[in-house]
Amino acid sequence: MTPRAPFSVSGKRVVVVGAARSGVAAAELLVRRGAAVILTDIRAHIEDEERLRAAGVDLELGGHNAETLTRADLIVLSPGVPPRQPALDAARRAGVPVMGELELASRWLRGRIVAITGTKGKSTTTTLTGRMLEAGGHRVLVGGNIGHALSAQVEDSTEDTIHVVEASSFQLETVETFHPWIAVLLNFSPDHLDRHADVDEYAAAKARVFDNQTPDDWAVLNADDPASLALARAARARRLLFSMDDEALAEGVVLSGDTIARKAATRREALVPLAAVKLLGRHLLADVLAAAAVATIAGVAPDAMTRAVESFTGLEHALEPAGEIGGVRFVNDSKATNIESAHRAIESFGPGLVVILGGRFKGGDFADLRAALVERAAVVVAIGEAAPLVHKALEGVVPVRDAADLRAAVRTAFASARPGETVLLAPACASFDMFRDYAERGRAFKQEVARLQQDWNGTREQ
Repeated sequence: MTPRAPFSVSGKRVVVVGAARSGVAAAELLVRRGAAVILTDIRAHIEDEERLRAAGVDLELGGHNAETLTRADLIVLSPGVPPRQPALDAARRAGVPVMGELELASRWLRGRIVAITGTKGKSTTTTLTGRMLEAGGHRVLVGGNIGHALSAQVEDSTEDTIHVVEASSFQLETVETFHPWIAVLLNFSPDHLDRHADVDEYAAAKARVFDNQTPDDWAVLNADDPASLALARAARARRLLFSMDDEALAEGVVLSGDTIARKAATRREALVPLAAVKLLGRHLLADVLAAAAVATIAGVAPDAMTRAVESFTGLEHALEPAGEIGGVRFVNDSKATNIESAHRAIESFGPGLVVILGGRFKGGDFADLRAALVERAAVVVAIGEAAPLVHKALEGVVPVRDAADLRAAVRTAFASARPGETVLLAPACASFDMFRDYAERGRAFKQEVARLQQDWNGTREQ
């Protein structure tokens, strides 16, 4: 790997914009590296204000001051902050460099980077990849868009560290020198059109994961997803493809009967038996294939991969079992924040499905769910700002019932289901009309299921 160029902020005025998890980690890192740091946020109050001030971080809350930005030597953006806005554009015109937190942290890492991006499956693949590499004896730090921000890993980075990084489009759109040893593109479909100007801008952000790779690096790509292959067309790295279809590839990582295997021109190596996979939903097998592809590049033995897969039961809010009441199963897929993710979740089940859809619409078309719902869904329960769009797209196709909030949705769904059927939260929308994020929505869903369980038990005991 090419050595990273020296980068110093000692004695410089650095403004960090956005005091969420990544912004706070960046501010703390910059102070340790000798910068004079101002952390600014539109909120009037943030968590840990006293601790940050004690660490030497100046806080500027209640808005972003244009003068503060234009007087900076460097501006660092938290991923949740859109990079194109008037105050930031004015700072750029004044000659102030602007970079994202992922870019900042990567400049100081000593270890190698495995960057995992895509529209769906990033968190599952990132987590499982980390576990496979650890099982294979590597020193691994997992983070980025999940877990710890990359800035929080810098001080623990050594030459033998592998940083397994979930990289979102919000993070990738501001990279300049970010250089993954292995870049993984799981899939691509329109998303985040509430943030990106159009699908082309979103695609360009995803493709930047390959920009700084060399022929010594690797691009791991989904052979079953033409859009991913198109985005990686200009990548200079070596390619390792994965596919759910054994016949699709002469070489690569494939689903072969009851085994995940790596095919080469003259041999086939079994990697992980399907019996070891505990994940709910066949589409999640693609994430296992991607993780196995990374692990093979890193030299992890098949038995170590298998141990990691056997112990991995999935992530919270990703097709997560949430309980069973009166023979009705509840499944939490709050991470299904777009149409394509919800479609994959729905297709994981057979007939007898009650689906909770809605929230803050991010783009796409609920009509794309019709075929999957006709085959499987008894009822759709519509919630949130997108409820009228759900009705417009699905009325006359499947029964659609309204619910004022998530509590009402859980109870309406349960009343609509019969024993042996499943209630699935797969909103196909962002959560911001009712919740802070998808995780808060998922936790609220599980809490409402637990409350319903208590009420149902109490009714039975009377």
